[in-house]
Amino acid sequence: MRTLTAVSADGSPLHVEVYGPEGAPAVVLAHGWTCSTEFWAAQVRDLAADHRVVVYDQRGHGRSPAAEPSGYSTGALADDLEAVLAATLAPGERAVLAGHSMGGMTLMAAAARPALRAHAAAVLLCSTGPSRLVAESLVVPMRPGPARTRLTRAILGARAPLGPVTPVSKAILKYATMAPGSAPDRVAECARIVHACPRAVRVAWSHVLAGLDLEAGVRELQVPAAVVAGTADRLTPPVHARAIAAALPQCVGLDELPGIGHMTPVEAPEAVTSRIRELVTTYVRSEKEEAV
Repeated sequence: MRTLTAVSADGSPLHVEVYGPEGAPAVVLAHGWTCSTEFWAAQVRDLAADHRVVVYDQRGHGRSPAAEPSGYSTGALADDLEAVLAATLAPGERAVLAGHSMGGMTLMAAAARPALRAHAAAVLLCSTGPSRLVAESLVVPMRPGPARTRLTRAILGARAPLGPVTPVSKAILKYATMAPGSAPDRVAECARIVHACPRAVRVAWSHVLAGLDLEAGVRELQVPAAVVAGTADRLTPPVHARAIAAALPQCVGLDELPGIGHMTPVEAPEAVTSRIRELVTTYVRSEKEEAV
């Protein structure tokens, strides 16, 4: 593993890690809200044997410093991804880009950007949505409507600190983000990562997500795109995945994972990794073969 710093358009530094052999097919992984590079640990362990795997901390997460209050937006997500691609991929090099939750939103936000169009051979959108995140969320067990939307917005944007990881906090996290059958060690892993996110960063991004509208970005993803969702996802329920799949110009598959929650790369690592491998084999290796 080697680390480097990518610098975004507004000067924000981004912590980047690169794993695997030089010259191997490249994969770039973008994590979601309140997570970090550690969220992709299972994918890195598997893929780095024969892929070059790039992971980075979204601004304010992990080892990437927090931005100024005005530095949180979908435009910033796209700027940051462009900076990471420029710092890690050679000119003209194409890779599979995968994003989970806010990471998937990052790909949608950057869909029309020159760097994404130059470097994306294919994309994978995991447990994500382009709009109406608060209205469609099932975290609050109420009938759909204005009251549920207001309460959900208040919960997801709460300024209260998450505090230490405890049995109670793990139970709450599991209910909101994971399936009822999730293994205790995977719940604990997600809790450790999520609780490490600074409160101010968590709140700042929650405001961006509450007003999200990336419908146009879905239609701008002019590359082969696969979609993965868990059927037990309360944060971004499968209605989003189905809408994305229907709107994508080149959808190459929608996988709904039975009994899996929002944290698909941790809850169902084999399924997510397998889909990434398939995209690399089909769209990155074939390009190299054609070039030869």
